[in-house]
Amino acid sequence: MNPKGPLVIRWRHILKLLPWLVRFLIAGSTVARVEKTAHALATLLGDSPQRHLKLAEELGLSHLIRQEGLLYAYPGRQDFEAEKLSWHLRSMTGLRWKELDAGQLHAREPQLSHRYNFGVLAEDGAHCVDPGAYVAAIVSTAIARGATLMKAQANGFVFDDNSLIAVETDNGRLNCDRAVIASGVWSKALAREAGDRIPLEAERGYHGVVVSEENGPSHPVMPSDGKMANTPTSKGLRLSGQVELASVETPPNWKRVDILIEHAIATYDHLTPRTEMKLDRWMGHRPSTPDGLPVIGTSSRSNNVFYAFGHGHVGFASGPITGRIVADMVSGKTPTSGIEAFSPRRFA
Repeated sequence: MNPKGPLVIRWRHILKLLPWLVRFLIAGSTVARVEKTAHALATLLGDSPQRHLKLAEELGLSHLIRQEGLLYAYPGRQDFEAEKLSWHLRSMTGLRWKELDAGQLHAREPQLSHRYNFGVLAEDGAHCVDPGAYVAAIVSTAIARGATLMKAQANGFVFDDNSLIAVETDNGRLNCDRAVIASGVWSKALAREAGDRIPLEAERGYHGVVVSEENGPSHPVMPSDGKMANTPTSKGLRLSGQVELASVETPPNWKRVDILIEHAIATYDHLTPRTEMKLDRWMGHRPSTPDGLPVIGTSSRSNNVFYAFGHGHVGFASGPITGRIVADMVSGKTPTSGIEAFSPRRFA
């Protein structure tokens, strides 16, 4: 495995990860299986930009969501054609795009290295320029409308037969008759307390922000040879990518961010040398299932414990429709979107 490639496994964790990896390989073993996954994800992602735009407008923060398209950059058309399956899946699920020759590509992104001579613009794509401010506004609005924010660590549940009566936290017992587990990679332990063994592991993702980078890209750019995403934000150029399979307790390996920076410098002509960059960096745990689909549904122990986790790389994009589905379930309504593909029972 290429140590600078987009995927790395901490070998000391390989035995623990082996059952997950076997399921992962099976899930991607045929085109039919991959197509089935793509169709299921499309129900969560198809109208994501419109849902985010509507939500941002309701929050009075329309400027945080920009629908200017997503740009894929390739050294040549042959590199685009080498990703035939990926683009087949996008076409199959309704994504529209425009092919760009070298002149059109560099007209849109003048700072892009001239080693990229072919591009694809996904015209309906959107991005958020400040995810932190966006999420904070959602929380503030919920509180203003009557929600209560409690900061505590949930450790388990209290049931009366099959009825939920409380959540156990490190700050005492919280009496309730319904609960939603939406705790990222830490949902695995809580789901077990609710009666289900979900194969959920951390895909650790590394990020760096080149702070206040002037004349950066106008679009989020995915250079094919870097297998990363470069996104313009209010704080600078955000570099994200790299998948590291390891436990949540494992210390970060910041060399992964250095690899992102190497790719970014090779992608853009205007970036300063690494030694002169002002850089913020962080690492997060993507909660990932082996079949690439989130877990949305009710627990085996109680119909009053709901699951909404495991969205992997598409958590932000699929958030609005997932929220709608879960709100319907909690209130006793039939979800407007089919959720059979996301059932926790698929792992039984």
